Order: sequence, then C-alpha cells, then structure tokens
Amino acid sequence: MSNQATPPGPIPLREQALGRLDPRVSVPRYDRRALRRSIVHIGVGGFHRAHLATYVDELCSAGHTSWGIMGSGVLPTDRRMADVLARQDGLYALITRSGNETSVRVIGSIVDYIHASPETGSLIRRIAHLDTRIVSLTLTEGGYPVDEETRQFDSSAAPAGPNSAFGIVVAALEHRQQQGAGPLSVVSCDNVIGNGNVTRTATLGVAEERNPKLRNWIERTVQFPNSMVDRITPATTDADRDWLAQEYGIADGWPVVSEPFRQWVIEDSFEGDRPPWEEVGVTVTSDVEPYELMKLRLLNAGHSCMAYLAALAAIERVDSAMAEPRIDRFLRRFLESEAGPVLPEIPGIDVPAYTSSLLERFSNPAIGDQISRLCLDGSAKFPKFLLPTVRAQLARGGPVNLSALALAGWCAYLVGVADNGAFISHASDPDLETARSYAAASTKEPSRFLAYRSVFGDDLPLEPRFVEAFEIALRSLRSVGVRSTIDAVLSLGER
Repeated sequence: MSNQATPPGPIPLREQALGRLDPRVSVPRYDRRALRRSIVHIGVGGFHRAHLATYVDELCSAGHTSWGIMGSGVLPTDRRMADVLARQDGLYALITRSGNETSVRVIGSIVDYIHASPETGSLIRRIAHLDTRIVSLTLTEGGYPVDEETRQFDSSAAPAGPNSAFGIVVAALEHRQQQGAGPLSVVSCDNVIGNGNVTRTATLGVAEERNPKLRNWIERTVQFPNSMVDRITPATTDADRDWLAQEYGIADGWPVVSEPFRQWVIEDSFEGDRPPWEEVGVTVTSDVEPYELMKLRLLNAGHSCMAYLAALAAIERVDSAMAEPRIDRFLRRFLESEAGPVLPEIPGIDVPAYTSSLLERFSNPAIGDQISRLCLDGSAKFPKFLLPTVRAQLARGGPVNLSALALAGWCAYLVGVADNGAFISHASDPDLETARSYAAASTKEPSRFLAYRSVFGDDLPLEPRFVEAFEIALRSLRSVGVRSTIDAVLSLGER
C-alpha cells in the first residue's frame, strides 16, 4: 500500500478560503462586511462582473466602502447565478487574458444576491431601502420596452409587467416615494444608443400605467445618466473552469474571462451621491454621445460585420478570423474608410489609434471569443451599429461596398449553409423567423432581402448604389464564397 499522500484538490472559492489561495491571485483586502449595499444591479452576468463590479471592487480596495453591490436577477434562468454566488459568498474569479500574460483576481464587491423570480418583494424592498443610491441594469439590447424607431414606450417591445426589471424598479420607486426615502439614479450598462434616455422612457412608461402621479415624481426627481461601456467578455466555458482549477487551484462555479482593455464613459448626471468613478479610470463627462457612437459604429459594427462572414467561412473564433489576412484586411478597410470618416469629433480620442487598438483586441488569441456569440441578434444590431454609417456615406457620396458585403454575409448566413457545405446553427435573434424568410426570398432575387423594412427602413431599398453593391456581394458569396468575394470587393476600392 502506497504511503504517498493524495494531492489536495482545488480550493472552493469562499470568503474563509481567501488566505489559502495561490499567492499569484489578487484577493480583496477590504472588510466586505463593512460594505454599504448602495448599488443594486439587475442582470448579473459575465459583462457586469468584468465591468461595473470590477470598477467598484477597485474603489473598495482604495477605501471607498460606501459602494457595495447587491446583485439580482429577474429571470428564471438567473437561478444558476444565484446558486453559484450563494455558495461562493458573492466571490468570483476574474481571469484577464492578453496574448502574453494572464492574471487572476478575486472580485469582492458583490456582497449579496436576490433572485427575484417569481417572488419580487425582496428586490423591491432592497431598491426602496434608504441605503440604495444607484440601480444599475444589464438587460441586453432587447430588454427595454421602447420602440427603436419612435423611441417611445412600447410594452410589447420587451417585458414591462410587474415581474419585469422595469416593473420591479417602478414598484420600488413608489415605495421610496411613499416612505420618503428619496430619489436615486438608474444607470443602464447596455449597448443601447442613449441608454439613459431609453431607460428613462421605459421607467416613465411603466410608471404611467401604474400611477400617473408616480410618473410625475420620477420625472422630477430620478436621474438616468447615459453611459458607454466596453470590455470584451466571452462566455465562460468548462475549459475556463478546468484551467482555473488546474493552474491556480481554485474551484469557481462561474469565473469570468475578459480582455485587459476596458472603458466606461458616463454622464455626470446623478441624483445625490455617486461613486468617485474618476479615481478608477472612468471618464465622467457632460456628453456621452460622441464616445457612444464611436464604440457602436466601430467596435460593435466591426464585430457584426466580421462575424457573419467568418461563420460562412466556417471559422469559430474571433482571433482565428482575424488571423485570416482577407478578413483582417476587410475589417481594417471598413473601419478606416467607411465607419471612421463619418464619426463626429470625439474629445480626447484619436480615432485611428482607437481603430488600431480594436484590431489588436479582436486578434487576442487568449480570449477565444466565439463567432457564434457575435452572431446574436443581427436584426437588432445592424440597424443601430451599421446602417447609420451606410446612410451617412450615401449622403456624402462615400463608399458603402464593405458595409453592403457585411449585410450580404448576414443574409447568406441566415440561409444556413457555410462555404464548406456545413449546416450553420443560427444564433438567437428576436426576429429570427422573419429574418430567415427574407433571406430565403433573396435566393430568387437578392434585393428581396432589403424589403425587410424593420431593418432597412423605407429609404435604403430605394438607394441604387447601395442596392447594387448588396446584390453584387450576395451573388458573389453564393457563387465563389467568402474569401474570393472579399478579394473582389476590396479590389473595387483600389481602382
């Protein structure tokens, strides 16, 4: 019988285990019990934990213990996050990966979590509590009951009932009004143009249906600052959990993987106290819109423009797509010649340098971001991220061939067959069946896809230059594939 000791297994991540973790791991040194639960965040996922929660963790480490986070989820599927954070005392590992190095840090700013599905009372009471100063939201682009075209409240656009995020927020604000707890600020952390304005419209719309007098109180006293957020955060995989256990000896049910880059620009329009964001690198400004447009039309549009072409080429990872010279050249040219030139002036930002940083970030092999993730919600993303660039370039007589190619790539993707003949499993889309019906119609006549009015509007199908570029690109994709089509479209710009 062997006398060799069995090596210890990974250490389950808990508060009491922090002192036993690998010394390479940064851990909270502040007293988490002393943190004030002043921020309630609805929608705790990977992005929130790599972004807002990380900024707050840094503030806590610097001695600002007035800004702890009460996490929450309002969907049945949030039960898993609730269970993981409960087992781990709210702690999780943030794995930051670049091409050359990896760091691991335990984030401690989330001090508790409420799963408000189906019972919402605990979350309503927490938001109504005197200590709560900020309610922050990460609901995804499609989670706001606001019509994208009219920018008006529309309860059919997203859940707006009493168990929805906005139903809960409004009920809590009514409690605050009745108890004299005072107003607060509601901060969206989603990739939505004018996210603060959209959040305000959604909140007031739900409040109007509940109590018109409450709506008036919210309109007078609650602030909804706009913000722009940015950090690439791919979905956590079992391979990430296994790596953390093997390399660092940590058993974490839901770590977060992220790139080193991060950005947050937020409007200085808060009701009462706010965290000293500036101390941890947040840009606080009177006007977020230029930064927001830069990010949406470069990073987000760049992701979507590249993703569908990569999917057609049967490429699974973003860094693998960027390692393809044709795709790298396509994306670089799109950013430099179509998207960048029609951006407004952005204070303190060198757009060419920002563009170069995007290409470097997309090429980061350590992140392993999935093309399938970027193919989510094309019908919601393209109208916001890409089509404003198309319209601006058409108005100035500028180039639109690369944008048209990206849209043709989306259409071909929706038909569902890659260049190698493999079936494409479609990512989720709020309007997938409609999108696929227009794509199917385009197999007879390419321009029929542009009749998809909720995406292309009434104007773009009547723009001859755009329609011609789209038709040429789509026919080429179907006849010679992605790589040869990129070559052909790029050559048009070199003549």
